[in-house]
Amino acid sequence: MKVTVLGCGYVGLVSGVCFAEFGVNVVCCDLDKEKIDKLMKANVPIYEPGLESLLKKNINENRLSFSYNLGDSIPSSDLIFIAVGTPARRGDGHADLSYVYQAAEDLAPLLEGYTVVVDKSTVPVGTARNVKKIISDLNPDADFDVASNPEFLREGAAISDFMRPDRVVIGVENKRSENLLRELYRPTNLIEAPIISTDLESAELIKYASNAFLATKISFINEMSMICEKTGADIHAVARGMGLDNRIGRKFLHPGPGYGGSCFPKDTKALARIASENGISSRIVETVIEVNEIQKMRMIEKICHAIGENADTKKIAILGLTFKPETDDMRDAPSLTILPELIKRGIKINAHDPKGVEEAKKILPSSVEYFDDIYKSMEGADAVVLMTEWNVYRNMDMLIVKEKLNTPIFIDLRNVYEPKEMQDYGFDYFSVGR
Repeated sequence: MKVTVLGCGYVGLVSGVCFAEFGVNVVCCDLDKEKIDKLMKANVPIYEPGLESLLKKNINENRLSFSYNLGDSIPSSDLIFIAVGTPARRGDGHADLSYVYQAAEDLAPLLEGYTVVVDKSTVPVGTARNVKKIISDLNPDADFDVASNPEFLREGAAISDFMRPDRVVIGVENKRSENLLRELYRPTNLIEAPIISTDLESAELIKYASNAFLATKISFINEMSMICEKTGADIHAVARGMGLDNRIGRKFLHPGPGYGGSCFPKDTKALARIASENGISSRIVETVIEVNEIQKMRMIEKICHAIGENADTKKIAILGLTFKPETDDMRDAPSLTILPELIKRGIKINAHDPKGVEEAKKILPSSVEYFDDIYKSMEGADAVVLMTEWNVYRNMDMLIVKEKLNTPIFIDLRNVYEPKEMQDYGFDYFSVGR
């Protein structure tokens, strides 16, 4: 079996490498020649634990290669995965499908023999049928089917998620295409991961519905944290008591500065737009989006309250910039909202992040000063703000932290530390929902 993956971004690269690990021959294609040249030399452009070593292994075993010429692989491929970006369109929140449709146009004249063209990108309902029409119009004699195969990858755990998934969802129109996809994913089925076969539209909607539901859990627990702060309840106790109910579950009940990343912000907005275009009011999803924005604003006010008056004379150390640990992804990270607003109020920012600094430099205000050493970032600062729960921040020497700061103020937006313990160290400690 031969697979071509169009797009060497996060989803495309992880998928291509993992398909190769399944034992099939994979060519990953991208129009970015510089990116392909780096990948040919086994230089991975993103940080994802385990990805680089797996990529090198499969290159060395001749199952994985890279190209910027679609003609090198598409004619001989059994399956072609479209894994290009679908960013939120400016102005209306709808997914920008221009890259998906361009990929369909580019591959259409190159098809030879029976091929299944698979949407791997997160796309609105109806996209697969539009891809089918584009290809049919450009190559009426092509023997092909379309399918939808949404990804469910968590950044920082993508390899494990791909190799040992909760489920594999395939949207198909017939058994011929279904059988080919089932054969590709057979290694996951051997570990009893269910392969769910649906129609095209259901598969497309499953991804949006899943992400919107998880985002709902996050926004809900963040809203509960507000109530906890006003009533004296402890959000950790509330979340624990809720999560032990099997109908609810423990995951995604962790309060914080709001969700971010490449999926939840984009997909909730796209789902709300899909509903609107079909004459439906998606009030729950719309409120989830609103609550998430409110939470970020709450964190700004929490920080300003903690450091007190004369903000324009203060400096704070920010620990963590990425939207979550174990990734260098800065897309829609809470820091992108919180830090510029703090800077507008005159606050000086020192920042540290294990992997996100280079991306942060491209998009955060130039006044942010970056540090390679955690403790040096705190020197002369009036407070520490723990923004992202990287493991390196979980076991800091609090005596050193206190020594470095002008004032012992610790603002923990991820509730990593225990309030009493921090108070015993002599910190003015602020957390979320406690």
